Amino acid sequence: MNENKQAHKRVIQGSVVAKSGDKSVSILVEKRVIHPRYRKIVKRFKKYLVHDEENKIKVGDVIEAIECKPISKRKAFMLHKVVSVGVEL
Repeated sequence: MNENKQAHKRVIQGSVVAKSGDKSVSILVEKRVIHPRYRKIVKRFKKYLVHDEENKIKVGDVIEAIECKPISKRKAFMLHKVVSVGVEL
């Protein structure tokens, strides 16, 4: 077996809605799903805590986060890349 092969990690993309303490940001991820009964596309939202080692992310940015081993009770994603820089409100 190839030892260098890495397991597939989930990648999520969302906008930063809050700075959640030191080295943490809270992102809002939007997912579009088809409603089981009405067959209409509806939006589902979920918040995730993302680890930001350098504290460079600001509120309003759109980022990609990648799954990692749990860092704390609710934090299991690390910053992967900044997709776009937003304006802080």
